[in-house]
Formats: sequence, C-alpha cells, structure tokens
Amino acid sequence: MGMNDTPSANRVHIGFFGCRNAGKSSVVNAVTAQELSVVSAVAGTTTDPVQKAMEILPLGPVVVIDTPGIDDVGGLGEMRVARARRTLNRVDVAVLVVDATKPLSVADEELVTLFQARDLPFVVVHNKCDLVRERRALTGPGRQLYASALTGEGIFELKEAIGALAPTEDPDHRLLAGLVGAGETVVLVCPIDESAPKGRIILPQQQAIRDALDAGAHAMVVREHELAGALEALRRPPALVVTDSQAFGVVAKVVPDELPLTSFSILMANYKGFLMTAAKGVAAIDSLADGDVVLMAEGCTHHRQCNDIGTVKIPRWLRAHTGADISIETSSGRDFPEDLGGFALVVHCGGCMISEREVTYRMRCATDAGVPFTNYGLAIARMTGTLERSVRVFPEVHEVVAHG
Repeated sequence: MGMNDTPSANRVHIGFFGCRNAGKSSVVNAVTAQELSVVSAVAGTTTDPVQKAMEILPLGPVVVIDTPGIDDVGGLGEMRVARARRTLNRVDVAVLVVDATKPLSVADEELVTLFQARDLPFVVVHNKCDLVRERRALTGPGRQLYASALTGEGIFELKEAIGALAPTEDPDHRLLAGLVGAGETVVLVCPIDESAPKGRIILPQQQAIRDALDAGAHAMVVREHELAGALEALRRPPALVVTDSQAFGVVAKVVPDELPLTSFSILMANYKGFLMTAAKGVAAIDSLADGDVVLMAEGCTHHRQCNDIGTVKIPRWLRAHTGADISIETSSGRDFPEDLGGFALVVHCGGCMISEREVTYRMRCATDAGVPFTNYGLAIARMTGTLERSVRVFPEVHEVVAHG
C-alpha cells in the first residue's frame, strides 16, 4: 500500500442489503460505475459478501460491500444470511435495496429493525422504478427514494443520500492528536524483525508518520538499538517516543522517565475508541486460572511466522505470567465469534485493519457478555511491568490503571 493511499479501515464502509433479485448487485454496479458484482436474473447469484475499496464521487474513498440476499433459504442459504447480517457490524452506512414493483417484505422490515437497533444510518432505495406505472409517495423510516439501476434514474440522488449519511472526518481525530504539535519531534521506534513486512512498515507506523507531517511536526524513525544515539543527536528532547509493544521494555530503559513514552498499539486503541475499556480489562490477566479460555483476536489475516505475536508469543507470556494452565483460541479477519460467554478474556490486536465501528462492535460483544476486553499492547505492558508508564500520556486512562 502506498503512503498516500487511504487504508480500508479508515474509509467509509457502505453495505448494500436486501432480498434476492431486488437488484442489489445492479444498484452496486450503477453506484460504483464498475462491474463490481455479478448480475443475473437467477435468484441468489451473490453467495458471499463482495467487498472492494474504491473512490466514488462525490463520496471519496470508500469500501463498498455487496451482500447475499437476506431471504436466502436452505442450509447454505442460512450461512449466507448469517454472513450478510455480520456485515452490519462493519458498515457505516446501509443501503436497503427493495423491488419497487412489490411491497416491502418481512425480511426487508427486519433489516430496517436491525439498522435501527445498531444506530446505523440507512437509505431505502426502491429499485426497478422504470417498471412502475404509478409511483406512490414513499414514507417510512430512513431516507426513501426511487431509482433504476437499468436506466440510471435516481442513482445520483442515491449517492448524494449516502454522502449525507456518511460520517464526516474529524480533523482532530488523529493517531497523535494532542500529543505532538507543530515544530515538535516524535521519535518512532520501529523494530525490523521476522514479523516486519518485507520492504514495508506496518500501518500504525505509516499513520504516525503521516500524522506528524500533517501536524507540522518532525518524525524521526529508528530501530530500537539506534534509539540512544538518536536521542543524543536531538538538540531538544522529543515531545513523544512511540515504540512497538514488544520492544517497550528495552526502549523504556533508554528513554528518560520524564519523556512521554507509549506504544503504537496503545495509540491505535485510543484512535479506535476502546482504550479506556481495554485499560479496565487488562487487569483480568492477573486473575486467569487453570482451565480459563482466552480469545486472541486479530482484525486481519496474514501469513503467520513461527514466532507469531498473537498465536505464539502472547499466549506463552500469559502462561508464564499467570502460572495457569489456560487454553487459547484464536480468530482472525472477520471470523470474530458472536457468543463470547465461554471466554475469561479477549485480547484483541490494535485493530488497524478494521473499521472503528467493527472494533466497537467486538468490544460491546465482550462487555455485554461480562468478558474483560483488552488489546495486545496493554497486555504486553501489563506483563512486563510497563503499563503505567505506557498510558501516562492519557491521564484519565493512567488514573484507572494506577488506582483501578
């Protein structure tokens, strides 16, 4: 991914839902001006959610998701419906496509109820309006409009409606917001080991560099064994030092105690909106006992190295820290379990590859089930005795960690 690309996780996610043969895929293709989805008169042509990151005017960078018919039947159909419903957890705007020649079905009305229950902005588009002789006044919840994927009528209005519902970017919602200002220096410690992507740096590191540039700050990028020399070379102390969680213990010994220090993972938890919950949940590590089951959850899928952080390192550190015979289960990508009742703790990655809405949904699944929820960076800091220092840059969170 180029440095100027908008990460998929930070794009507005638009999901298209509806019954089979309502014309969801045709509407998707009309909105995107691309043959994104296969179109057929055969009901149930879309069998799995189809997702693509793209630019749509006037919306800008988005992720478009076409889903299977919500009224699919049979064993496979039920699985497809379940996948379509799970897609609701990661979209910012929902588009319900209905057949204008028919009344709303029970399945359509159930989708509207689901949108409302999730506080999900939505628009109802009555497709195939070219087949309707007399158009009735459209009433009901959400924005309602007529359109035809075949003729293009109403497609521009649909895009305008989606744009009006899409969350607007808050210029103050940045990874380094409030931590580094114009003319100040942030030192980014980026270890290069077997887990580092070849020829690239990971997304939170890229995002921190861009945030520093946008703030008019100076970003110094070093490896952990070059940090001491880099700090000595600076004329003024840096406003902040950010390190990979796994190197926090080493870096903390080099960085003077009076200098603010945190990790990329903790910054990402704050950026995604779950840092306070994760800080409250991390204490549960010390209470793990024999037979407890811990879920290690990742938002992305990647080729796992022999010393993978989520499946090898943190589980090993958890067992060593607690001395307990605990079981580890893992999830990756979008295969996050909805029922968390059997887990004693959820340890999630930073969530850089999934949207804030999806991370929030996962956090709520845990808290609703009474299961503590934390993330990789906080868990590592807890087990290495560096937690208080790593969250000192967030006073309210530090208060919880220090006295909670």
